[in-house]
Amino acid sequence: MVKLFPLKTFILVFIISLASLIISCQGSSKLEESKNETLIEKSKAGQIYHLTEAEGKKYLNDIKQSVLTEEDWQKRAKEIRSYLLKATDLVPLPEKCPLNPIFGDIRKFDGYQVQNVAFESLPGVYVTGSLYSPLTEIEKPAGILSPHGHWPNREDYGRYRADVQNRCASMARMGAVVFSYDMVGYGQLAEFGWVHEAPETMKLQIWNSIRSVDFLLSIGVDPNRIASTGASGGGTQTFHLSAVDSRISVSVPVVMVSYRHFGGCVCELGMDIQKNGKFKYNNAEIAACVAPNPLLLVSVGTDATEFTPNVEFPFVQYIYGLFGKSEMVENAHFANEDHGYEASKRAAVYPFLAKHLNLDVSAVFNSDGTLNEDGITIEKNEALYPFDEQHPFPKEGIKTNKDVIWNWNL
Repeated sequence: MVKLFPLKTFILVFIISLASLIISCQGSSKLEESKNETLIEKSKAGQIYHLTEAEGKKYLNDIKQSVLTEEDWQKRAKEIRSYLLKATDLVPLPEKCPLNPIFGDIRKFDGYQVQNVAFESLPGVYVTGSLYSPLTEIEKPAGILSPHGHWPNREDYGRYRADVQNRCASMARMGAVVFSYDMVGYGQLAEFGWVHEAPETMKLQIWNSIRSVDFLLSIGVDPNRIASTGASGGGTQTFHLSAVDSRISVSVPVVMVSYRHFGGCVCELGMDIQKNGKFKYNNAEIAACVAPNPLLLVSVGTDATEFTPNVEFPFVQYIYGLFGKSEMVENAHFANEDHGYEASKRAAVYPFLAKHLNLDVSAVFNSDGTLNEDGITIEKNEALYPFDEQHPFPKEGIKTNKDVIWNWNL
């Protein structure tokens, strides 16, 4: 005779079994998440590799197999430019409004001067930054844009970092006019309500960079000698701008051109430019869109640019070789250095810029060839703010990302 459990006992056993199953599944899920996390490859600096080594190398090799002539690359570069603008909703480009620049007082230092500036990229949308220029006026000087990276800590922040001020002052000593500008949601505007983590940050950042070229031209720089250089996120801004704006004649992206890592910020991937199944491209390709104009890739052995001497640089050299201009692309690699734009990297960049922009490199090197940045004044953050009592923020100025109007002329 079979002994039957009371109904209440059966229900209790069932509930316990079900709970055990749920707990088991949850544990399995966490384990799976843990497994997936361990499968994610990262650089020594913690940057996520979006492609495996094999996938990345195969991709670049496939491009080389399909791009066999200068004309092939020009067609490919045009496709990349068009897609980058389309993916960031910049097709058609917005109508350009007057810049209406606001210039602060000039501060003179040892071999250079600084003037804070703000101008409108769209009505009420201000690009904020500082102009570094030689003490002696030069007719049609070279112009250099200096976008900054994602250093968010107040004591080591954006374009106010010592390495940014050092390079801007040094390039001014060499004879260039340098515009160091804030990323969207950085700098003084962050105190008004602007943020970097907003849906159209990538779109506005590229547009602000395009308008920054307009600004340099408006103050009289040589249209044939305009460069851009920045590190990390500033490196991304450099090769994005160089790809979509042919007025950039010299490009120096620092510690950011990787065939496996595409960035990690809303201003780099926020509009899914790398995820569209219909069209794929690689950051090494974007950087090469400036060909055959001068390009210097600065890389280190401790971040996602660790493979540059053996992978990205040979690939870009191949592209330049199609133009018969292999000598126009160079690589400065620092195997034991970290992600940044330190003095050693600046010492590699200055001669490259001097060579291709006709600048005086002797202004920043000693007679024995060592770097000389003595006498440069590292100003406090607030000293580099364009808005103050004498230059108040305009009443019509926009204070939050959500108030931006792109089709302002309709």
